[in-house]
Amino acid sequence: MSDNWLNKINWAQDGLVPAVAQEAASGRVLTLAWMNREALEKTVQTGEAHYWSRSRKKIWHKGEQSGHVQKVISIHLDCDEDVILLEIEQTGGIACHTGRHSCFFQKLENGEWVVTDPVLKDPQEIYK
Repeated sequence: MSDNWLNKINWAQDGLVPAVAQEAASGRVLTLAWMNREALEKTVQTGEAHYWSRSRKKIWHKGEQSGHVQKVISIHLDCDEDVILLEIEQTGGIACHTGRHSCFFQKLENGEWVVTDPVLKDPQEIYK
């Protein structure tokens, strides 16, 4: 396979592109992460989400420690060609390292952030 599809992406100066993981069944956005070329290539090759960890400076396979793998159903590129959308199936129902279904579990209400999603599993049980 040619890498022309990778060249079409408007990578940021740091070589990254934001990647939104959206649950295919519900349409809910579960997380936003970052990908470099290698992470996106691995995602395409394996059918499971791989991201670039900006803090650890390395590729990580989503679920490599927790078992909460993101199975990729489809990959989309936005109109500006600078954001990736992954439609995924979230294994285990937990996408967030806090043990919640989604990383977006805080909602602004009357000037305060309110937690809207329960912890499904204690992170200490997930990451041993």
